[in-house]
Amino acid sequence: MPALTFEQVEMLNKYRIYTTPPKRALFTLERLSKEFFHDDFAPLMQGITDSKNATAAVSHFAKRYGMFFAMQFHMLAAYDLVWDGKFIDLQFDVTEEFGTHTVAMFINPNDYRYVIPEERQYKISSILYYQGYEIVQQLRKTTTISPLTIWENFFIHMINIFDKLLENPATATQAMDDIELLENPELWKRFSDKSLFYEFTKGKNPSQLASHPKRKSCCFSMDIPGLAACGYCPRA
Repeated sequence: MPALTFEQVEMLNKYRIYTTPPKRALFTLERLSKEFFHDDFAPLMQGITDSKNATAAVSHFAKRYGMFFAMQFHMLAAYDLVWDGKFIDLQFDVTEEFGTHTVAMFINPNDYRYVIPEERQYKISSILYYQGYEIVQQLRKTTTISPLTIWENFFIHMINIFDKLLENPATATQAMDDIELLENPELWKRFSDKSLFYEFTKGKNPSQLASHPKRKSCCFSMDIPGLAACGYCPRA
């Protein structure tokens, strides 16, 4: 496994993904697949966020996990790297940011590996299915939350990441190639007959979307104490 550079670790940290063990593991991504945890998850997130709205609390988690999901595409476009660990090794713990409580993610840096060109399309398809679709399905079992809300929580982070990648001449070409793959329905066919990413972007360049409202669904950010409506709120 490649050793991550300081620059790579620093970028992960900006998205609240840490490569050192947490003081404790409150739960793991693997726990979400357990039926017994489904009834406990929304109350747990409500306790962490102090929200009275279960859907808002679960949506908040989806936005946090969405940073990890989006960073898969940053690491892939910038360094040909992906996190390829087991869900039990993606851990969550409580952290405090700007006076409010939320969750941070902890991974083993040794779980990153290089992706060769011949497997790139398959790997992206696998990320969409195993780390996207399957997590969406598990979160839907925890409360009455729309799958569109969860996917858009992921896509908001992806748009911002791709916008930055396209600004950098060193990563722009690969980032655009990966965007074209994400817009290809073929990569989504395991669970959808269309590209959900394209349905979100309508083929627009991330630079056109990064600073303009574009959500169809509400993420309920305003129902988390200490937070306001997100910058892409369709109700604004």
